[in-house]
Amino acid sequence: MSETHQTEEQEQVVEQGVHNFSSEEKWVKPEDPLLLERLEWFKDQKLGLMMHWGPYSQLGLVESWALCDQDEEWSRNEIDWDVDAEELKRQYFGLNKTFNPLRFQPELWADLAAENGFKYLNFTTKHHDGFCMWDTATTDYRITGPDCPFHTHKYADICKQLFDAFRARGLAISAYFSKADWHTPYYWAPGMERGTFTSRGPSYDPKQYPWLWEQFVQFTHKQIMELMTRYGRIDMLWLDAGWVNDYRDQNIRLGEVVEKAREIQPWLLSADRTVGGPYENLITPEQTLPERPLNVPWESCITMGYAFSYRYEDNYKSVRQLIHLLVEVVAKGGNLALNVAPQPDGRLSQTAISRIKGMGAWLKVYGEGIYGTRICEPYSVGNCQFTRKDDTIYAFYLYKNEQETVEEEIHLPVQQAFNQIDLVGGQDNLYYRRTENGIIVRTPENERSDQAPIAHVFRIK
Repeated sequence: MSETHQTEEQEQVVEQGVHNFSSEEKWVKPEDPLLLERLEWFKDQKLGLMMHWGPYSQLGLVESWALCDQDEEWSRNEIDWDVDAEELKRQYFGLNKTFNPLRFQPELWADLAAENGFKYLNFTTKHHDGFCMWDTATTDYRITGPDCPFHTHKYADICKQLFDAFRARGLAISAYFSKADWHTPYYWAPGMERGTFTSRGPSYDPKQYPWLWEQFVQFTHKQIMELMTRYGRIDMLWLDAGWVNDYRDQNIRLGEVVEKAREIQPWLLSADRTVGGPYENLITPEQTLPERPLNVPWESCITMGYAFSYRYEDNYKSVRQLIHLLVEVVAKGGNLALNVAPQPDGRLSQTAISRIKGMGAWLKVYGEGIYGTRICEPYSVGNCQFTRKDDTIYAFYLYKNEQETVEEEIHLPVQQAFNQIDLVGGQDNLYYRRTENGIIVRTPENERSDQAPIAHVFRIK
Protein backbone atom coordinates (compact mmCIF):
# COMPACT_ATOMS: atom_id res chain seq x y z
CA MET A 1 0.00 0.00 0.00
CA SER A 2 1.39 3.41 -0.96
CA GLU A 3 2.27 5.96 1.70
CA THR A 4 -0.31 8.37 0.30
CA HIS A 5 -3.06 5.78 0.47
CA GLN A 6 -1.99 4.71 3.97
CA THR A 7 -2.20 8.29 5.21
CA GLU A 8 -5.70 8.68 3.86
CA GLU A 9 -6.70 5.27 5.20
CA GLN A 10 -5.37 5.99 8.68
CA GLU A 11 -7.02 9.40 9.09
CA GLN A 12 -8.99 9.20 12.32
CA VAL A 13 -11.88 11.11 13.81
CA VAL A 14 -12.13 11.83 17.51
CA GLU A 15 -15.45 13.21 18.62
CA GLN A 16 -16.08 14.00 22.29
CA GLY A 17 -13.10 11.88 23.23
CA VAL A 18 -14.47 8.79 21.48
CA HIS A 19 -12.27 7.23 18.81
CA ASN A 20 -13.76 5.32 15.93
CA PHE A 21 -12.47 1.81 15.34
CA SER A 22 -10.66 -0.05 12.61
CA SER A 23 -12.42 -2.18 10.04
CA GLU A 24 -11.86 -5.91 9.74
CA GLU A 25 -10.05 -5.25 6.46
CA LYS A 26 -7.29 -3.36 8.30
CA TRP A 27 -6.63 -6.24 10.68
CA VAL A 28 -3.42 -8.15 9.96
CA LYS A 29 -3.20 -11.73 11.16
CA PRO A 30 0.03 -12.34 13.10
CA GLU A 31 2.42 -14.96 11.77
CA ASP A 32 3.88 -15.90 15.16
CA PRO A 33 2.16 -19.11 16.43
CA LEU A 34 2.43 -17.90 20.03
CA LEU A 35 0.60 -14.67 19.24
CA LEU A 36 -2.12 -16.62 17.42
CA GLU A 37 -2.45 -18.83 20.48
CA ARG A 38 -2.70 -15.77 22.73
CA LEU A 39 -5.42 -14.27 20.53
CA GLU A 40 -7.47 -17.44 21.02
CA TRP A 41 -6.84 -17.08 24.75
CA PHE A 42 -7.99 -13.47 24.55
CA LYS A 43 -11.21 -14.46 22.79
CA ASP A 44 -11.97 -16.87 25.67
CA GLN A 45 -11.86 -14.18 28.37
CA LYS A 46 -15.00 -12.15 27.48
CA LEU A 47 -14.98 -9.72 30.43
CA GLY A 48 -12.29 -7.27 31.49
CA LEU A 49 -12.25 -4.48 34.06
CA MET A 50 -11.08 -1.19 32.57
CA MET A 51 -10.04 1.69 34.84
CA HIS A 52 -9.34 5.33 33.96
CA TRP A 53 -7.79 6.91 37.03
CA GLY A 54 -5.49 9.83 37.67
CA PRO A 55 -5.38 13.32 39.21
CA TYR A 56 -8.27 14.39 36.94
CA SER A 57 -10.62 12.28 39.08
CA GLN A 58 -10.53 15.12 41.63
CA LEU A 59 -12.42 17.38 39.20
CA GLY A 60 -15.14 14.94 38.23
CA LEU A 61 -14.57 15.97 34.59
CA VAL A 62 -13.45 14.23 31.43
CA GLU A 63 -9.88 12.95 31.54
CA SER A 64 -7.19 14.97 29.71
CA TRP A 65 -9.34 16.41 26.93
CA ALA A 66 -10.00 19.81 28.54
CA LEU A 67 -6.31 20.53 27.94
CA CYS A 68 -6.85 20.46 24.19
CA ASP A 69 -8.07 23.76 22.69
CA GLN A 70 -9.01 21.86 19.55
CA ASP A 71 -11.65 19.96 21.57
CA GLU A 72 -12.80 22.77 23.86
CA GLU A 73 -16.35 22.87 22.48
CA TRP A 74 -17.28 19.60 24.17
CA SER A 75 -14.46 18.93 26.67
CA ARG A 76 -14.96 22.17 28.63
CA ASN A 77 -18.74 22.35 28.61
CA GLU A 78 -18.89 21.32 32.29
CA ILE A 79 -16.18 23.71 33.47
CA ASP A 80 -17.94 26.25 35.64
CA TRP A 81 -15.11 28.35 37.08
CA ASP A 82 -14.06 31.61 35.51
CA VAL A 83 -10.58 31.07 34.10
CA ASP A 84 -9.12 31.45 30.64
CA ALA A 85 -7.71 28.54 28.67
CA GLU A 86 -4.12 29.02 29.76
CA GLU A 87 -5.02 29.23 33.45
CA LEU A 88 -7.21 26.15 33.05
CA LYS A 89 -4.23 24.22 31.69
CA ARG A 90 -2.02 25.40 34.55
CA GLN A 91 -4.63 24.35 37.10
CA TYR A 92 -5.15 20.99 35.42
CA PHE A 93 -1.42 20.23 35.23
CA GLY A 94 -1.15 21.19 38.91
CA LEU A 95 -3.61 18.51 40.03
CA ASN A 96 -0.69 16.20 40.81
CA LYS A 97 0.05 18.40 43.82
CA THR A 98 -3.27 17.51 45.47
CA PHE A 99 -3.78 13.91 44.31
CA ASN A 100 -3.58 11.83 47.48
CA PRO A 101 -5.74 8.65 47.24
CA LEU A 102 -5.09 7.48 50.79
CA ARG A 103 -7.94 4.95 50.66
CA PHE A 104 -6.56 3.13 47.61
CA GLN A 105 -7.67 -0.53 47.82
CA PRO A 106 -5.74 -2.70 45.31
CA GLU A 107 -6.50 -6.03 47.04
CA LEU A 108 -10.19 -5.21 47.37
CA TRP A 109 -10.42 -4.27 43.69
CA ALA A 110 -8.68 -7.49 42.68
CA ASP A 111 -10.86 -9.63 44.94
CA LEU A 112 -14.00 -7.92 43.65
CA ALA A 113 -13.02 -8.50 40.02
CA ALA A 114 -11.91 -12.10 40.48
CA GLU A 115 -14.95 -13.12 42.51
CA ASN A 116 -17.39 -11.63 40.03
CA GLY A 117 -16.30 -13.00 36.70
CA PHE A 118 -13.75 -10.49 35.38
CA LYS A 119 -10.77 -12.09 33.68
CA TYR A 120 -8.33 -9.23 33.11
CA LEU A 121 -7.50 -5.67 34.14
CA ASN A 122 -6.99 -2.86 31.61
CA PHE A 123 -5.50 0.03 33.60
CA THR A 124 -4.47 3.52 32.46
CA THR A 125 -0.76 3.69 33.17
CA LYS A 126 -0.74 7.12 31.42
CA HIS A 127 -3.48 9.10 29.69
CA HIS A 128 -2.93 11.92 27.17
CA ASP A 129 -2.23 14.40 30.00
CA GLY A 130 1.10 12.64 30.58
CA PHE A 131 0.68 11.85 34.29
CA CYS A 132 2.32 8.48 34.99
CA MET A 133 0.73 6.07 37.47
CA TRP A 134 3.99 4.15 37.86
CA ASP A 135 7.43 4.96 39.23
CA THR A 136 8.99 6.16 35.99
CA ALA A 137 12.49 7.62 35.73
CA THR A 138 11.54 9.68 32.66
CA THR A 139 9.60 12.50 34.36
CA ASP A 140 8.70 13.93 37.76
CA TYR A 141 5.09 14.17 36.57
CA ARG A 142 4.26 10.84 38.18
CA ILE A 143 2.44 9.32 41.13
CA THR A 144 5.78 8.82 42.93
CA GLY A 145 7.03 12.30 42.05
CA PRO A 146 8.13 14.69 44.82
CA ASP A 147 5.22 17.09 44.14
CA CYS A 148 2.58 14.38 44.56
CA PRO A 149 1.60 13.95 48.24
CA PHE A 150 0.91 10.25 47.68
CA HIS A 151 4.56 9.55 46.86
CA THR A 152 5.39 8.59 50.48
CA HIS A 153 2.54 6.05 50.77
CA LYS A 154 3.35 2.32 50.88
CA TYR A 155 1.14 1.86 47.79
CA ALA A 156 2.64 4.84 45.93
CA ASP A 157 3.59 2.84 42.82
CA ILE A 158 -0.03 2.30 41.85
CA CYS A 159 0.65 0.21 38.72
CA LYS A 160 2.86 -2.19 40.66
CA GLN A 161 0.30 -2.61 43.44
CA LEU A 162 -2.58 -3.19 41.03
CA PHE A 163 -0.73 -5.45 38.63
CA ASP A 164 0.61 -7.62 41.47
CA ALA A 165 -2.77 -7.82 43.22
CA PHE A 166 -4.70 -8.77 40.08
CA ARG A 167 -2.09 -11.28 38.93
CA ALA A 168 -2.12 -12.92 42.37
CA ARG A 169 -5.82 -13.62 41.85
CA GLY A 170 -5.31 -15.12 38.42
CA LEU A 171 -6.27 -12.15 36.28
CA ALA A 172 -4.32 -11.02 33.23
CA ILE A 173 -2.89 -7.52 32.80
CA SER A 174 -3.56 -5.11 29.95
CA ALA A 175 -1.54 -1.90 30.22
CA TYR A 176 -3.27 1.15 28.70
CA PHE A 177 -0.67 3.64 27.45
CA SER A 178 -1.26 6.91 25.58
CA LYS A 179 1.23 7.44 22.76
CA ALA A 180 0.49 11.17 22.97
CA ASP A 181 1.85 13.06 25.98
CA TRP A 182 0.59 16.60 26.49
CA HIS A 183 2.88 17.30 29.44
CA THR A 184 6.34 16.54 28.09
CA PRO A 185 8.13 19.43 26.31
CA TYR A 186 9.17 16.90 23.66
CA TYR A 187 5.54 16.84 22.41
CA TRP A 188 3.91 20.11 23.43
CA ALA A 189 7.10 22.14 23.22
CA PRO A 190 6.81 25.73 24.54
CA GLY A 191 7.50 28.64 22.22
CA MET A 192 6.90 26.78 18.98
CA GLU A 193 5.25 28.24 15.88
CA ARG A 194 1.76 27.03 16.81
CA GLY A 195 1.74 29.29 19.85
CA THR A 196 -0.44 28.54 22.87
CA PHE A 197 -3.25 26.87 20.89
CA THR A 198 -3.15 23.16 21.69
CA SER A 199 -4.26 20.37 19.40
CA ARG A 200 -4.03 16.62 19.85
CA GLY A 201 -0.76 16.45 17.96
CA PRO A 202 2.66 17.95 18.74
CA SER A 203 3.08 21.73 18.89
CA TYR A 204 5.60 21.55 16.06
CA ASP A 205 6.11 19.80 12.74
CA PRO A 206 8.25 16.69 13.35
CA LYS A 207 9.67 16.99 9.84
CA GLN A 208 11.00 20.46 10.63
CA TYR A 209 12.30 19.52 14.07
CA PRO A 210 13.44 15.89 13.69
CA TRP A 211 15.84 16.14 16.63
CA LEU A 212 13.01 17.19 18.96
CA TRP A 213 10.72 14.47 17.64
CA GLU A 214 13.48 11.89 18.16
CA GLN A 215 13.66 12.95 21.82
CA PHE A 216 9.94 12.25 22.08
CA VAL A 217 10.34 8.86 20.41
CA GLN A 218 13.12 7.89 22.83
CA PHE A 219 11.06 9.20 25.77
CA THR A 220 8.10 7.06 24.68
CA HIS A 221 10.20 3.94 24.13
CA LYS A 222 11.80 4.30 27.57
CA GLN A 223 8.41 4.56 29.26
CA ILE A 224 7.02 1.52 27.46
CA MET A 225 10.13 -0.54 28.24
CA GLU A 226 9.92 0.41 31.91
CA LEU A 227 6.45 -1.10 32.01
CA MET A 228 7.62 -4.14 30.08
CA THR A 229 10.68 -4.85 32.24
CA ARG A 230 9.84 -3.79 35.80
CA TYR A 231 6.18 -4.66 36.29
CA GLY A 232 5.97 -8.42 35.81
CA ARG A 233 4.05 -10.23 33.14
CA ILE A 234 2.05 -7.93 30.87
CA ASP A 235 -0.42 -9.74 28.60
CA MET A 236 -1.36 -6.78 26.43
CA LEU A 237 -0.01 -3.34 25.60
CA TRP A 238 -3.13 -1.26 24.87
CA LEU A 239 -2.07 1.84 22.95
CA ASP A 240 -4.31 4.90 22.69
CA ALA A 241 -4.01 8.15 20.71
CA GLY A 242 -4.34 6.73 17.23
CA TRP A 243 -3.41 10.06 15.61
CA VAL A 244 0.17 9.24 16.63
CA ASN A 245 1.04 6.53 14.14
CA ASP A 246 3.82 5.40 11.88
CA TYR A 247 1.81 5.95 8.69
CA ARG A 248 1.64 9.71 9.20
CA ASP A 249 4.18 12.37 10.16
CA GLN A 250 4.15 11.24 13.81
CA ASN A 251 6.27 8.11 13.42
CA ILE A 252 7.23 6.73 16.82
CA ARG A 253 8.66 3.49 15.36
CA LEU A 254 6.17 1.45 17.30
CA GLY A 255 7.23 -1.85 15.77
CA GLU A 256 10.74 -1.30 17.06
CA VAL A 257 9.67 -1.00 20.69
CA VAL A 258 6.98 -3.71 20.56
CA GLU A 259 9.44 -6.23 19.10
CA LYS A 260 11.98 -5.24 21.74
CA ALA A 261 9.34 -5.83 24.41
CA ARG A 262 8.52 -9.22 22.90
CA GLU A 263 12.13 -10.30 23.34
CA ILE A 264 11.31 -10.18 27.06
CA GLN A 265 7.58 -10.97 26.93
CA PRO A 266 7.06 -13.02 23.75
CA TRP A 267 3.35 -13.53 24.47
CA LEU A 268 2.63 -9.79 24.42
CA LEU A 269 -0.41 -8.72 22.41
CA SER A 270 -0.50 -5.12 21.19
CA ALA A 271 -3.59 -3.04 20.52
CA ASP A 272 -2.43 -0.05 18.46
CA ARG A 273 -6.00 1.07 18.36
CA THR A 274 -7.62 2.65 15.28
CA VAL A 275 -4.35 2.42 13.32
CA GLY A 276 -4.57 -1.00 11.68
CA GLY A 277 -1.55 -2.97 10.57
CA PRO A 278 0.56 -5.62 12.32
CA TYR A 279 0.45 -4.06 15.80
CA GLU A 280 -3.30 -3.73 16.12
CA ASN A 281 -3.78 -7.34 17.16
CA LEU A 282 -7.34 -6.62 18.24
CA ILE A 283 -9.94 -4.05 17.23
CA THR A 284 -11.29 -1.79 19.99
CA PRO A 285 -14.70 -0.14 19.51
CA GLU A 286 -15.23 2.60 22.09
CA GLN A 287 -18.62 3.25 23.69
CA THR A 288 -20.26 1.25 20.91
CA LEU A 289 -20.75 -2.22 19.46
CA PRO A 290 -20.29 -3.28 15.86
CA GLU A 291 -23.57 -3.79 14.03
CA ARG A 292 -22.66 -7.35 13.08
CA PRO A 293 -20.33 -10.08 14.33
CA LEU A 294 -16.64 -9.58 13.60
CA ASN A 295 -14.42 -12.48 12.60
CA VAL A 296 -11.32 -10.92 14.13
CA PRO A 297 -10.40 -10.45 17.80
CA TRP A 298 -12.09 -7.37 19.27
CA GLU A 299 -13.00 -5.69 22.53
CA SER A 300 -15.53 -2.94 23.21
CA CYS A 301 -14.48 -0.49 25.92
CA ILE A 302 -17.72 0.81 27.42
CA THR A 303 -18.36 2.75 30.62
CA MET A 304 -20.46 1.56 33.53
CA GLY A 305 -21.51 5.17 34.04
CA TYR A 306 -21.59 8.22 31.81
CA ALA A 307 -17.88 8.64 31.15
CA PHE A 308 -14.50 6.95 31.55
CA SER A 309 -13.38 9.30 34.33
CA TYR A 310 -14.97 9.54 37.76
CA ARG A 311 -18.13 11.66 38.08
CA TYR A 312 -19.50 12.74 41.45
CA GLU A 313 -23.10 12.26 40.37
CA ASP A 314 -22.91 9.57 37.72
CA ASN A 315 -25.76 7.62 36.17
CA TYR A 316 -24.71 3.97 36.29
CA LYS A 317 -26.15 1.31 34.01
CA SER A 318 -28.30 -1.26 35.78
CA VAL A 319 -27.18 -4.88 36.22
CA ARG A 320 -29.77 -5.86 33.62
CA GLN A 321 -28.35 -3.35 31.11
CA LEU A 322 -24.79 -4.49 31.79
CA ILE A 323 -25.60 -8.17 31.35
CA HIS A 324 -27.51 -7.48 28.14
CA LEU A 325 -24.53 -5.48 26.91
CA LEU A 326 -22.12 -8.29 27.75
CA VAL A 327 -24.30 -10.92 26.08
CA GLU A 328 -24.60 -8.93 22.86
CA VAL A 329 -20.85 -8.25 22.78
CA VAL A 330 -20.09 -11.95 23.23
CA ALA A 331 -22.72 -13.00 20.66
CA LYS A 332 -20.92 -10.79 18.14
CA GLY A 333 -17.58 -12.40 18.96
CA GLY A 334 -16.03 -9.80 21.23
CA ASN A 335 -14.94 -9.04 24.78
CA LEU A 336 -16.38 -6.32 27.01
CA ALA A 337 -13.84 -4.08 28.76
CA LEU A 338 -16.19 -2.51 31.29
CA ASN A 339 -14.81 0.80 32.55
CA VAL A 340 -15.27 1.55 36.26
CA ALA A 341 -13.71 4.82 37.40
CA PRO A 342 -12.23 4.93 40.93
CA GLN A 343 -12.94 7.88 43.21
CA PRO A 344 -10.20 10.44 43.93
CA ASP A 345 -9.82 9.05 47.47
CA GLY A 346 -8.85 5.61 46.13
CA ARG A 347 -12.11 3.71 46.59
CA LEU A 348 -14.75 2.43 44.20
CA SER A 349 -18.24 3.83 44.67
CA GLN A 350 -20.76 1.62 46.45
CA THR A 351 -22.99 1.77 43.36
CA ALA A 352 -20.20 0.45 41.14
CA ILE A 353 -19.44 -2.32 43.65
CA SER A 354 -23.10 -3.35 43.76
CA ARG A 355 -23.26 -3.50 39.95
CA ILE A 356 -20.11 -5.64 39.80
CA LYS A 357 -21.51 -8.03 42.41
CA GLY A 358 -24.82 -8.20 40.56
CA MET A 359 -23.02 -9.17 37.37
CA GLY A 360 -20.99 -11.75 39.26
CA ALA A 361 -24.09 -13.37 40.75
CA TRP A 362 -25.59 -13.75 37.28
CA LEU A 363 -22.37 -15.05 35.73
CA LYS A 364 -21.98 -17.71 38.43
CA VAL A 365 -25.16 -19.30 37.08
CA TYR A 366 -25.01 -18.51 33.37
CA GLY A 367 -21.31 -17.99 32.67
CA GLU A 368 -21.02 -21.33 30.86
CA GLY A 369 -22.72 -19.66 27.90
CA ILE A 370 -20.29 -16.70 28.02
CA TYR A 371 -16.71 -17.76 28.71
CA GLY A 372 -14.76 -19.67 26.09
CA THR A 373 -17.53 -19.39 23.51
CA ARG A 374 -17.46 -18.39 19.85
CA ILE A 375 -19.96 -16.85 17.44
CA CYS A 376 -22.88 -18.93 16.27
CA GLU A 377 -25.60 -18.28 13.72
CA PRO A 378 -27.97 -16.50 13.82
CA TYR A 379 -25.79 -14.44 16.21
CA SER A 380 -27.99 -11.53 17.33
CA VAL A 381 -31.66 -11.33 16.36
CA GLY A 382 -33.93 -8.95 18.27
CA ASN A 383 -33.84 -9.95 21.92
CA CYS A 384 -32.22 -13.33 21.12
CA GLN A 385 -28.45 -13.73 21.26
CA PHE A 386 -26.47 -16.89 20.50
CA THR A 387 -23.08 -18.37 21.38
CA ARG A 388 -21.45 -21.75 20.83
CA LYS A 389 -19.03 -23.91 22.78
CA ASP A 390 -17.98 -27.13 21.03
CA ASP A 391 -21.25 -28.91 20.09
CA THR A 392 -23.44 -26.87 22.43
CA ILE A 393 -25.40 -23.76 21.42
CA TYR A 394 -26.49 -21.22 24.02
CA ALA A 395 -29.55 -19.10 23.29
CA PHE A 396 -30.09 -15.98 25.44
CA TYR A 397 -33.64 -14.66 25.49
CA LEU A 398 -33.33 -11.16 26.99
CA TYR A 399 -36.04 -9.28 28.89
CA LYS A 400 -35.86 -5.48 28.75
CA ASN A 401 -37.38 -4.96 32.19
CA GLU A 402 -38.98 -6.77 35.10
CA GLN A 403 -42.47 -5.88 33.90
CA GLU A 404 -42.10 -7.75 30.62
CA THR A 405 -44.34 -10.80 30.36
CA VAL A 406 -42.77 -14.26 30.46
CA GLU A 407 -44.74 -16.15 27.86
CA GLU A 408 -45.73 -19.81 28.14
CA GLU A 409 -43.95 -20.41 24.85
CA ILE A 410 -40.78 -18.73 23.55
CA HIS A 411 -39.71 -18.60 19.92
CA LEU A 412 -36.00 -19.12 19.21
CA PRO A 413 -34.77 -18.73 15.61
CA VAL A 414 -32.65 -21.90 15.73
CA GLN A 415 -32.26 -23.87 12.50
CA GLN A 416 -29.50 -26.29 13.57
CA ALA A 417 -30.25 -29.92 14.37
CA PHE A 418 -30.09 -30.91 18.06
CA ASN A 419 -31.30 -33.56 20.49
CA GLN A 420 -32.08 -31.73 23.71
CA ILE A 421 -32.74 -28.28 25.10
CA ASP A 422 -32.24 -27.35 28.77
CA LEU A 423 -32.79 -24.21 30.79
CA VAL A 424 -29.44 -23.18 32.29
CA GLY A 425 -29.93 -22.88 36.03
CA GLY A 426 -33.30 -24.61 35.74
CA GLN A 427 -35.14 -27.56 34.26
CA ASP A 428 -33.52 -29.94 31.77
CA ASN A 429 -35.06 -31.55 28.71
CA LEU A 430 -37.68 -28.92 27.91
CA TYR A 431 -40.54 -29.55 25.53
CA TYR A 432 -40.10 -27.92 22.13
CA ARG A 433 -41.48 -28.14 18.61
CA ARG A 434 -40.07 -27.06 15.29
CA THR A 435 -41.51 -24.35 13.07
CA GLU A 436 -40.52 -22.88 9.72
CA ASN A 437 -38.66 -20.08 11.53
CA GLY A 438 -36.95 -22.06 14.28
CA ILE A 439 -38.32 -23.70 17.42
CA ILE A 440 -40.99 -23.00 20.03
CA VAL A 441 -39.88 -23.83 23.59
CA ARG A 442 -42.30 -24.24 26.49
CA THR A 443 -41.14 -22.42 29.61
CA PRO A 444 -41.56 -24.28 32.91
CA GLU A 445 -44.42 -22.99 35.07
CA ASN A 446 -42.09 -21.85 37.85
CA GLU A 447 -40.39 -19.50 35.36
CA ARG A 448 -43.61 -17.62 34.54
CA SER A 449 -43.38 -15.24 37.49
CA ASP A 450 -44.55 -11.65 37.81
CA GLN A 451 -40.99 -10.38 37.43
CA ALA A 452 -39.13 -11.20 34.25
CA PRO A 453 -35.52 -12.35 34.78
CA ILE A 454 -32.58 -10.65 33.12
CA ALA A 455 -32.63 -13.47 30.58
CA HIS A 456 -33.62 -17.05 30.03
CA VAL A 457 -30.59 -19.00 28.89
CA PHE A 458 -31.13 -22.20 26.92
CA ARG A 459 -28.54 -24.93 26.44
CA ILE A 460 -29.10 -26.66 23.10
CA LYS A 461 -27.12 -29.81 22.36
